[in-house]
Amino acid sequence: MDFLTLFGIYVTVVLTCIALVCRYSGQQHTPFSRVYNTLTQVVSPWIPQCIRNICYRSMHRLFHQRNSFFVYLHVILEAVVYGEFSYEIFGFCLEMDTTLFNVCLPYCFLAVKSYVFYLCCSKDPGVCNRCVQRFDHHCVWVNNCIGAQNTRFFLLYLLSVCAMAGDIAILTADMLFHTVVRSGIMHAHYVDAEGQQQPAGFLFVIQHLFMTFPRIVFMLGFVVFIFFLVAGYTLFHCYLALVNQTSNE
Repeated sequence: MDFLTLFGIYVTVVLTCIALVCRYSGQQHTPFSRVYNTLTQVVSPWIPQCIRNICYRSMHRLFHQRNSFFVYLHVILEAVVYGEFSYEIFGFCLEMDTTLFNVCLPYCFLAVKSYVFYLCCSKDPGVCNRCVQRFDHHCVWVNNCIGAQNTRFFLLYLLSVCAMAGDIAILTADMLFHTVVRSGIMHAHYVDAEGQQQPAGFLFVIQHLFMTFPRIVFMLGFVVFIFFLVAGYTLFHCYLALVNQTSNE
């Protein structure tokens, strides 16, 4: 598999994750939502009414009612990230003399996140599917409404996800950096298509990492994206808590 194919798969996966999280994060006025709604208006006249009704009911049931699909997706994505971290990065970090505490820290964040995630999923927000005291939004990722009784757990959940993603991203980036330094590839040369010897630059190093550690690079891109997305979302909810408002308001 060549570099361009790998890069195309990488971009497709990342864009799909961006679309999925932005469209169904519980916020209805994201830029992606506006693009999605515009495309829907353009395409819908060409789709038979019966198919549109079936699609609408299915999407409404999946994204706006209590449904465990995104909880399972959440757990699967988390298992994939931690599986890759444990399988490849954990050992690399120990070989590079990273302290055992720092390497084990992501698992501590996982334990905290799992606990508050359970509370977000199970805690009564005020009563879902009926009037909810101080309703904020229905979060598909925890399959529950966010209201007066579980907002604090939701904020802790967001903070713990940020900590998890940020810590794994730092450890992964540090591992790749030390791998590049130890390999001496920055001082290497390669022969281009015209037979000329060229120094290995930044793009060559990126290509080398893609080809040598494709799963690690994919995971790094994903957790970096999750960190910035959830960090922005967390800051927004912290601001709402300070001004005593909800996202619904």
